[in-house]
Amino acid sequence: MGKIILLFSVCLMLCIPAAYAVEPLLQKSDLIYEGAFKVPKGKLGSTTYSKFSYGGSALAYNPSRNSLFIIGHPYENLLFEISIPEIVNSNNLNALKTAKLIQPPIDITEGHWANLALDGSALSHPVPGGFLKFHNRLIGSAYVYYDGGYQGYRSHFYASPNWNETGPNFHGMYRVGLRPLNPSRANGGFVGGYMALIPPEWQAKLGGPALTGLGGIGVISRSSYGPCAWVFNPDNLGVKDPVPATMLVGYPQGHTTLGNWSEPSLYYNKVSEIRGLVFPYGTSSVLFFGRHGLGKTGQGDTCYGAGTPDPSLDGKEINGMHYCYDPTDSSKGCHGYPYVYRIWAYNANDLLKVKKGEINPATGEPYKPWDIKPYAIWNLDFPFAKKNAHIMGAAYDPATQRIFISQYGGERYGMEPYPIIHVYKVNIPSNKDNAIPPPPIPLYQAH
Repeated sequence: MGKIILLFSVCLMLCIPAAYAVEPLLQKSDLIYEGAFKVPKGKLGSTTYSKFSYGGSALAYNPSRNSLFIIGHPYENLLFEISIPEIVNSNNLNALKTAKLIQPPIDITEGHWANLALDGSALSHPVPGGFLKFHNRLIGSAYVYYDGGYQGYRSHFYASPNWNETGPNFHGMYRVGLRPLNPSRANGGFVGGYMALIPPEWQAKLGGPALTGLGGIGVISRSSYGPCAWVFNPDNLGVKDPVPATMLVGYPQGHTTLGNWSEPSLYYNKVSEIRGLVFPYGTSSVLFFGRHGLGKTGQGDTCYGAGTPDPSLDGKEINGMHYCYDPTDSSKGCHGYPYVYRIWAYNANDLLKVKKGEINPATGEPYKPWDIKPYAIWNLDFPFAKKNAHIMGAAYDPATQRIFISQYGGERYGMEPYPIIHVYKVNIPSNKDNAIPPPPIPLYQAH
């Protein structure tokens, strides 16, 4: 009997690495705040909106120059490359260093941001979704701001990361993946946003080198009701149509596991935004960045109507207008004040269950992307926090284990809001106590 137990134990240790990774799961305390820096001010090019005011989206790291790609003012969607200056940890804005311009602002798509329809024609109000430096290409994405007609099929492109030398060299737009549950419908609302590299030790397991996704946007029925990630190979852009992609986590309409948009939830509601994705090397943690509304009860309740700074008007109907207490936003729309900067943390082993088609014991069927839930949610406390709490993007440098987070409006220059870039260091636990162990292998498989 002792020999059988010994053989089983040996086999268990040998078999686990082939199917599961046991890298540690990060906890909030493993993200160490290092400080922040500012972006350059004023016009940096020849056009009216060649500046960073109201911008800061689609952040991406460039390992070739230890720099960041970042989108400026939303009226022109110009792409900049900026340096990473000395990181200063201070509550005084004046103490922060300012990045320098490395490459001048450019429309990296050469006028094609809007070409997102199935036939490649232009749609109204395109939004840059994300960037990723992949091999010698700059991979980009975009989506339609308000796609009530479900027309945004195309989403991705590639261009030159060295446009000051070569020009944009734009190629796109391309389709990525097929819409879950209804493959004939537009898929841009599920994939046209943030992107991240998959750590080398996970690429074969998950089926590709990169993740892309999108969630928490207007006309939510065309997107994910919460964080969403698809595995794909950017080298297939322009080679295969659509580019093969598999959704590993996501919540399409009818499968709103984290929240159904209209009801209170601490995980997802009508004011949640997901704007960044990082998969830190050496861990099992997949981290989504954005914001969430806690609402007046603190349980994620929301309100639709005109925002008001007067708490006595909250919930009242006056002259046909419903009012929601929100001192940060007076517009008519969705409100959930107070707001928090948010991270949704997922276990990559759960995404692996979806990829492998393992049987979910709760349903008796293979795991679906909407069966997966975060193992933790964390709120971030920036030194220059704003009550509206918008995160515009996240980027990651695996060499230094730094995460860069773009905070909307962290600084004002004149009358305009400018982003601040905050920096966190990933502290990987020295032991693997934080890893969720794989399920035991049945005795009949031990051999």
